[in-house]
Amino acid sequence: MTATTPSPHEIERLRAGLEADAESAGYHLNPDRDFASGLIEGLLVNERRYGCRACPCRLARGDADADRDIVCPCDYRDSDLLEWGACYCGLYVSDAIRKGEKPLGPVPERRPPAAARSTRRAERSPATSSEVRVWRCRVCGYLCARERPPAVCPICKASSDRFEAFAGAASGGRGG
Repeated sequence: MTATTPSPHEIERLRAGLEADAESAGYHLNPDRDFASGLIEGLLVNERRYGCRACPCRLARGDADADRDIVCPCDYRDSDLLEWGACYCGLYVSDAIRKGEKPLGPVPERRPPAAARSTRRAERSPATSSEVRVWRCRVCGYLCARERPPAVCPICKASSDRFEAFAGAASGGRGG
């Protein structure tokens, strides 16, 4: 074991923390423990290498700004879960996949190429992006600013269909 190789105890401790965080927010870790352990080990290795838990299935650069979108849970997790039932690396899965009702399949990469990410960061901030909307949970009032509503409300666990575009954030006509 090298200095960058996490121990089984470290992997299990992080798994327990990730699982508790995920379940409390309405998400699920992949039930295949061996598969998930490999990914969790990769998160720990990347944390030691780069100072952040960058997705182990993507190439991190070691630059905080360049890697911010792939720090687990990555910016693409929720869109991947809604569309494919799992995130790109497969650490987070939908309830249907967790229960074995749907198979885990490949998830296409939705992260833009590096040049596009650099241009996008330079041109605008997320707060002024026309892609970002404010969503309101109709059950508990939770607000979030993102491209799509979360699959599950982290507060009351309502499903994404219980979210609406928040009209109160319509400054400039973008909120809905």
